[in-house]
Amino acid sequence: MAPPPKSILWVDDEGELLESHRIFLRSKGYEVEWASNADDAVEMLRRRPFDIMLLDEQMPGKRGLEAYRDVREFAPNLPVVMVTKSEEDATLKEAIGANIRDYLVKPINPRQVLSIVTQILEGPRIRQQAIARRFVERFRAIELERDRNLDWRGWIDRFDELMRWDVDLAAAGETGLYDSLRGLYPDMHREFAAYMKTEYPAWLKNLEGNRPPLSIDIVGEFLLPILQRDRAAVFIVVDCLRLDQWRVLEPLLGPFFEVETTHYFAVLPTATPYSRNALFSGLFPGEIAARLPDWWGNADREDESLNAHERELLESHLNELCGPTPVRYQKISTAANSDELERHLGTAIGNEGVSAFVFNFVDLLTHGRSESQILYEVARDEIALRQITRQWFQRSALFSVLREASRRKISVLLTTDHGSIHCNSPATVFAKRDATSNLRYKFGEDLRAERPEQALLFTDEDELRLPRRGTGSNTLLATSDCFFVYPTKLREYQSRYRGSFLHGGVTPEEVILPLALLTPRA
Repeated sequence: MAPPPKSILWVDDEGELLESHRIFLRSKGYEVEWASNADDAVEMLRRRPFDIMLLDEQMPGKRGLEAYRDVREFAPNLPVVMVTKSEEDATLKEAIGANIRDYLVKPINPRQVLSIVTQILEGPRIRQQAIARRFVERFRAIELERDRNLDWRGWIDRFDELMRWDVDLAAAGETGLYDSLRGLYPDMHREFAAYMKTEYPAWLKNLEGNRPPLSIDIVGEFLLPILQRDRAAVFIVVDCLRLDQWRVLEPLLGPFFEVETTHYFAVLPTATPYSRNALFSGLFPGEIAARLPDWWGNADREDESLNAHERELLESHLNELCGPTPVRYQKISTAANSDELERHLGTAIGNEGVSAFVFNFVDLLTHGRSESQILYEVARDEIALRQITRQWFQRSALFSVLREASRRKISVLLTTDHGSIHCNSPATVFAKRDATSNLRYKFGEDLRAERPEQALLFTDEDELRLPRRGTGSNTLLATSDCFFVYPTKLREYQSRYRGSFLHGGVTPEEVILPLALLTPRA
């Protein structure tokens, strides 16, 4: 059965002059009703719903904007287009301030009206169909390209494209096509793990060779040029931010910044003690442990205390690159931290040197899902995680910092230390008691996975430039959507961690990260 035609209520005291418009709109499949004054229009809206209203501003009796306020009381979601002879800025601003959907200045032609009506009423469906059509045309090519051997640039391009489709298809509600896209991910994860098994150690062995930017390069290659050009820069690290999450935040910054997004590869393991320390210091974890043993501490610890010296690492790194540099540093992990930052926003960003901020909300959210049934429900999958991240961002101290930087014309380098992966597959591992307890990476003697395809095994920590743990210590990194379980605790781990967002392993979601240069708009 064909859907009923969309209905238009046109309110104008010069109705006889609108007949040609009504005829044209009806020929395009719209139902058009006319009211000569605001009171009649309100009465018609009380009797039946309409899909859109075209409202003249200058009529006898109530003005259009007065009528609009009456309409809003019982039809708050009705889109209204103001039609007026007035070209005065004051009228336009008043209409915009009242949240009028669009604005037309007489004289108007039928095509103008059709364009506005179609955009408002049919726009979402048309855009959805266009996204679906483009994806269907591209999907076959993506499938064929899976057999290509990719270099690191090719992996960035492939993953970035899949994340864009992931965001667009989910937003369009194309469930079937979204499932087809997700069907490509298992092969992508398997191929990426095989690629990283050989290429990552090769990059670390020859840092001057053909390799992607790594965590150790970000301050020197991307932050330092901003600092040298402007004398001041804001450096923001959003812990555990995936590329798809960044893609839904990026449009919100358009009014404030010119946004240039590139990508880099996190060091392994993709966990905060390793990837974020490398980010601030410009050193691999093994180099930090060797050169600064007091800062690194006991290599057997895997807790937040390993990140207790991020400010000092950043200061030391900048000192080596360009001499003594003022560094302000704040880590925002609690609501109290956020409130404190908001209260002192004016002094949080310096006029010279680097103002560095670490925001932990996304990481806390992903970890908290394992402990809270409520968080698990509101961030059930990747789509929900993106939505809640966007909602948080819009009301966050992070957004306040960015707006303040824009206002003061200070450029921002925004990135993350690692991503996360939605884990649903338990991977049984065998290890001695000295093995670490992490769910996506482990260190210890005689480590092995029951199914080798579920993890990458490295027997030489120097190969990964990790802290030395003694003879016989191995590194096991999870691949795909696996999380490590012990045979004796299989049921306990499955019930607790299946469906969690975890990190520390080797997937594009954890490794390939957004790096955004935000230049304030003039």
